Amino acid sequence: MDQAMQIALPVLGIAAAAAVTFYVVSFNELREKSFRDFDESEESGGFESTLSSRKRRARRKADKQDKST
Repeated sequence: MDQAMQIALPVLGIAAAAAVTFYVVSFNELREKSFRDFDESEESGGFESTLSSRKRRARRKADKQDKST
C-alpha cells in the first residue's frame, strides 16, 4: 500500500497541476477574445448582434491566422 501511494500521489499532483493550467489558459484566451471583440465594437460603432455566415467564417479564419502567427 505504501508503494502505491508513493506512485499515486505524484501522479495525482501532476494531473491536478495540468487541470489548473488548462483552466487558466482557457480563461485567459476567453478574456483576451472578449477584450478584442470589445475593442472592435468600439471602433465600428457598436456590436453587431447578428453576423452573416460569411462574416463569421471570415472572423474565425482571421482569428486562426492571428493565433498561428
